[in-house]
Parts: sequence; C-alpha cells; structure tokens
Amino acid sequence: MTERKPPGVSFETWADRQIREAEERGDFANLPGRGKPLASLNTPYDELWWVKGKMQREGLSFLPPSLVLRKEAEDAIAAVAEARSEQRVRQIIAAVNEKIEAAIRRPPQGPPLNLRPFDVEQVVAEWRERRAGEGGTGDGGTGDGRGPAD
Repeated sequence: MTERKPPGVSFETWADRQIREAEERGDFANLPGRGKPLASLNTPYDELWWVKGKMQREGLSFLPPSLVLRKEAEDAIAAVAEARSEQRVRQIIAAVNEKIEAAIRRPPQGPPLNLRPFDVEQVVAEWRERRAGEGGTGDGGTGDGRGPAD
C-alpha cells in the first residue's frame, strides 16, 4: 500500500520519489506486455474502454435481450442434437418455448425477436430421424435441427 503524501512536500516530488523507489525495487521489471506497444495506442478514445477491456478479459458480452433469446434458441437446437433421450429433447424445447412465448407476449428490448415457438413433435421426429441415421453414412439433415436441406 502506498504511503500518504507528507505535508509540505509537493505532490510532484512525492510521486516522483514513489516511482523512483518502485523502479529501484524492480517493481516494474516483469510487467505483462513489457517491451510491446500498447494495444490501444492507435484506437480512438472510448469512455468505456476499461469496461470493454474487463468484459473481454472475463469472456463476457452484452447483447440486447432479444438477441440473447435468439442465441438461446440456437443453443437449444444444438443441445437437442446432443440429447440422449426423447424426454430430454422435450425438456429442452419446452424450456426455450416458454421463454419465446413470454417474449412474444411482452417483446424484449432490442431488434425484433423474429422467433416463434418450436413445434415439439416436429423437433422430436427430426431428432429420431437423426438418431436412426447415425448408424449409417449420415443423417441427410442440415445439422441445425430443422430437417433435411432442400
């Protein structure tokens, strides 16, 4: 922890002394990025640069709720492809359909949702077809949970 600036010492002199002492201790010797240019050197100033950097380092993102739901629907279809039982397929689709129906009743912020609930029976039938085709040369589908490509 840094010490307080003593009274009667100018701030500049005090700060310079703190930096000099840290250099003498080797506190700056092995910092990450040493000898490399600053990544943001040629980018325009952004007030939220630190927030965006933190989100990137933490692997976070912010999307409007409507886009989050679209992504959840895509993830649900991917999960269906990996599901091991019909019951699990039905659970996955029921969960995402519940969210889609709620969003249709009360549209979320962001771009238009452009989603409608999945037909559970159709998704289950396609899942069965893919499962039956796994033993052969392929399932003949698009891999997106929407059936064979036209």
